[in-house]
Amino acid sequence: MKFLWDSALGLLVVTGGLLGLTLPFGKLATAAGVPAMVWAFIISFGAGGVLLCALLLNGERVRFSPHRLRYFFVTAAVSYAIPNLLMFSAIPHLGAGYTGIMFTLSPVITLVFSILLGVRRPNLLGVAGIAVGFVGAVMVAVTRGEAGQPAEFFWVLMGLLIPVSLAVGNIYRTVDWPEGTGPIELAVGSHLASATLLLAGILALFGVKAFAPLGGVPLVAAGQVASASAMFVFFFRLQAVGGPVYLSQIGYVAAAVGLFAGTIFLGEHYQLLTWAGAAIIVVGVFITTKAQSQTTTKAQSQAA
Repeated sequence: MKFLWDSALGLLVVTGGLLGLTLPFGKLATAAGVPAMVWAFIISFGAGGVLLCALLLNGERVRFSPHRLRYFFVTAAVSYAIPNLLMFSAIPHLGAGYTGIMFTLSPVITLVFSILLGVRRPNLLGVAGIAVGFVGAVMVAVTRGEAGQPAEFFWVLMGLLIPVSLAVGNIYRTVDWPEGTGPIELAVGSHLASATLLLAGILALFGVKAFAPLGGVPLVAAGQVASASAMFVFFFRLQAVGGPVYLSQIGYVAAAVGLFAGTIFLGEHYQLLTWAGAAIIVVGVFITTKAQSQTTTKAQSQAA
């Protein structure tokens, strides 16, 4: 266990694998009639509650200030509530594996937003990575989900909005991180804020009856809460051991888990073009990751 705790590669596989489990769990839940908003609430409330207990047992607490509250609720919306709602709404139409591919686009779109906002200047390698990733995204998009049952373009668009929302969250968390606040405290506050937003939406749109279908999938719900909570523990350890560039690669592992779980356990089938597009996206993200690494190394050498 100690080896795993200090291994960037091991942490990457575990973190990405736990994130990828969200996809088959989500498909099983929505197939049982659980509304997408309720399942997104289960993840935020469960993970936030477990992490809060860990924080309190460690003698720490969640501190509140206008800046932290703003951070909690903006992060909750763009990093948790919106992408999870989009994901669980799209999975029944696109399949767990296809939806998982959308995770791999997040680093590329994050880099695009960084360039547009002047947060990061692109180099030639970064531009090439964006172009390659875009080609792969187009290939995946035109297949429109599972083989033989193409989804409406509306649901493809909803799927593509997942990495856009995640990318917005990546940028926001970087530029507005409250000084002197640890990542676990921010994760607890953001998850509980997400749960609050989602609960308000559930009660306003559906009422308490929306939670009834959870009674049909108690083990799936327990597994989802356990995997989401564990994922964030390993997530922050990976950030400390591997750094942000290495951390961004969890989307590849999550997408692979979603694709293979969907194909092997959920009976999903995808066209060769979907698999080829996914592979090209991964190549594009590796290029952009390499470009970011070069930029970081150059900045550090200039600072020295």
